[in-house]
Amino acid sequence: MRKRLYEIIEVADRGDRLSRIYDWVMMVCIVVSLIPLAFKGYHPRLLLVDKICVIVFIVDYLLRLLTADYKYHQLPPAVAFVRYPFSFLALIDLLAILPSLTMLNNSFKLLRILLMARSLRVLRAFKALRYSRSVRLLLNVFRSSKDPLITVGTLAAAYVVISALVIFNVEPQSFDTFFDAIYWAAVTLTTVGYGDIYPVTAVGRTIAVVSSVFGVAIVALPAGILTAGYMNELRKEHQDQERD
Repeated sequence: MRKRLYEIIEVADRGDRLSRIYDWVMMVCIVVSLIPLAFKGYHPRLLLVDKICVIVFIVDYLLRLLTADYKYHQLPPAVAFVRYPFSFLALIDLLAILPSLTMLNNSFKLLRILLMARSLRVLRAFKALRYSRSVRLLLNVFRSSKDPLITVGTLAAAYVVISALVIFNVEPQSFDTFFDAIYWAAVTLTTVGYGDIYPVTAVGRTIAVVSSVFGVAIVALPAGILTAGYMNELRKEHQDQERD
């Protein structure tokens, strides 16, 4: 019974109609639960929508906790039940539920502070991660491309710090603090260039030109890495389908 329940609440395999229906119901609940966040205040109907959705999310969370030993089958059952609440998606589920608990029962006095964090309910959008094939494919791409992406991230961080140090010493009159220089280097790297802080001397502008060129090159690197990783994942998935 619990094993079949686990198969239903997990992402549907091909041919499992009941599990596919469950996935669609959860996706609809996730989308609908975000609607109240587009309005100020609490309209009674929107409040009802939020209550219904949070009840569905609580049931889903409890079902996943109940079947955690099947998800972490390589672990002893007792360890699996302790491990699941600390997994990434379980924490997302919990953070999406907590801000709405005071709406269900006024006795949750200690959680009333979470009403101030109304925006935490936006995390419900991340619940869709486990139901979207495209998102799961993208997560696999990030996982397989982790090392080159970390290298590029380190390179970008070094670029920002070095550019900030250079421009801060070349144009101390334009940057009041080193943080301002860091901010300028970051927006230059991303080619945003807000224009609120900028160099005014010839040397400073020359450095800005060089920084902008290098910034374009660094920003372009992750796109190539992710594209290559995405193509590899698509190829693997196609090969797996052919084997089946």
